[in-house]
Amino acid sequence: MNSDSDLQIAGDLLEVPHLLQPPREHPATVAEFVGLARSVAADRDRWAHLVRYDATTRWYHRLRTGPGYEVWLLSWVPGQGSGLHDHGGSSGVLTVLDGELTERTERGKRVLAAGVQRVFAPGYAHEVVNDALEPAVSLHVYFPGLTEMPMHPGSGLLTAAGTGSAGGARRTPMACTALAAHGPADPVGP
Repeated sequence: MNSDSDLQIAGDLLEVPHLLQPPREHPATVAEFVGLARSVAADRDRWAHLVRYDATTRWYHRLRTGPGYEVWLLSWVPGQGSGLHDHGGSSGVLTVLDGELTERTERGKRVLAAGVQRVFAPGYAHEVVNDALEPAVSLHVYFPGLTEMPMHPGSGLLTAAGTGSAGGARRTPMACTALAAHGPADPVGP
């Protein structure tokens, strides 16, 4: 095994943009979905005019769909959160566009500033919250497209230190979960 590979030298692949492939029209690999998210994030004129803030529920808008994927734009006012959930059989890329979000998992918490990206596999459980004093905007790419967002018992029990038990997952059809968690802005959403 070659111990001098780019990945071993560089560490986190997402921190080394020159190793990522340029985005294709219809991505097929994790690196290409990361590239798609970066491309959409960089084109502020494409999404900034669409952002809305709602004090009663998180706002979201589907920006794009393609063969086997969806791209969503979300806004978060201070104090809004997703609840502890996973994304069913979908993998995803979360990119913070503006502001700051906190991601909590059973392993701890991570503050995500503008420009930060997180990649996750099916079944990855987390809670995303705007703990800051300013609104935030995020971009979410799901592949395959999001069909369910199972909520987990213990939502809100993850402390600032990330302790607490997620318990077992309750699988809920996406349409029901979306309306309960996000409001009626779209029939389905992240």
